[in-house]
Amino acid sequence: MAAEEGQWVLMATGRSPTNIAVIKYWGKRDEALILPVNDSISVTLDPDHLSATTTVAVSPSFPSDRMWLNGQEISLSGGRFQSCLREIRKRAQDVEDEKGIRIKKEDWEKLHVHIASYNNFPTAAGLASSAAGFACLVFTLGKLMNVKEDYGELSSIARQGSGSACRSIYGGFVKWCMGKNDDGSDSIAVQLADETHWNDLVIIIAVVSSKQKETSSTSGMRDSVETSPLLQYRAQTVVPNRVLKMEEAIKSHNFESFAKLTCADSNQFHAVCLDTSPPIFYMNDTSHRIISLVEKWNHSEGTPQVAYTFDAGPNAVLIAPNRKNAALLLKKLLYCFPPQDNDLSSYMVGDKSILSDAGVKSIEDVEALPAPAEMKTPSQQFKGDVSYFICSRLGAGPKVVTDESLALIDSFTGLPKGV
Repeated sequence: MAAEEGQWVLMATGRSPTNIAVIKYWGKRDEALILPVNDSISVTLDPDHLSATTTVAVSPSFPSDRMWLNGQEISLSGGRFQSCLREIRKRAQDVEDEKGIRIKKEDWEKLHVHIASYNNFPTAAGLASSAAGFACLVFTLGKLMNVKEDYGELSSIARQGSGSACRSIYGGFVKWCMGKNDDGSDSIAVQLADETHWNDLVIIIAVVSSKQKETSSTSGMRDSVETSPLLQYRAQTVVPNRVLKMEEAIKSHNFESFAKLTCADSNQFHAVCLDTSPPIFYMNDTSHRIISLVEKWNHSEGTPQVAYTFDAGPNAVLIAPNRKNAALLLKKLLYCFPPQDNDLSSYMVGDKSILSDAGVKSIEDVEALPAPAEMKTPSQQFKGDVSYFICSRLGAGPKVVTDESLALIDSFTGLPKGV
């Protein structure tokens, strides 16, 4: 190692998007390696709206590996973090930067890292924060340590942190192949199409609750694998056919097929949760009301106007085929779930122009909205039951953040900024 021993800090910063599965992953056949019982397919969301940013730093002066998430130090003793660190260090290469810092391949095993990560959306609330976080960790560590492996190999490492993280290594539409090998070497993510392939799609997320969920995905999956007969039938009989149909729907821009598959798979995933002993409840009354609203609208039009999907949490991810349908959807949602504090500025995140498309510029416009035709009791509204809406679209995969002012770690102290 060159430069004065112990007097330097080398850093890299990356940003990775979250992803939402339209064909769900639920259940592992190998807990240690995080190998799923079925293939899954996801859409990657725009990182401007839902992403993790991570800065990793290395210095001879660091006595141990440390990590901070959203400003709070967390333990790195867990097997998932250790697996990602071990696998990236194993693949590290020689590094020489413009300041004269040189690190030999063999030195990486002796050096410790500091990691600071920040999610721009609720953590552990069923919005795939761990997917964005572990994808970002692996991607950024790989950049710091000059890892040369392709994205498929990186996805396999990210999978060992959080299963769905492997899908956040790519943008657009992504398939996680369950694989057959016992060592997990073929359980990787592949990109089906990039974010420009079907860029008319608009995604609206209704954040019903940003609280941490009661049952973690890890423990919920374990219970489902052990007790749900429906999970076995789903994995072996239903999903393989659905995956093929979903791939074709994506390839051909067939929104009707895409929407029907997405809704059906979400409903079956939550049916598996109910089929688990003891049953798992991720959705709540607000979630069910959103499903009812969308189903009635789709039925009244005779063809799907919007798709819904719910991960392991109550938040609704709603996918519209175009801006027109997204605006119509938003009007219905705003009528049913008006903001608690009459403030639209923090109620909408992301593409606020969808609000303009819906003809909504103020709280007075929300109050003037007509009741959706699908509602049997048009006077029934649920003020404040949705915390806020995120308007997004398909997004790209992980990127290096080159603006040093956006780094989360101070290059002089090697600690998170503000600590």
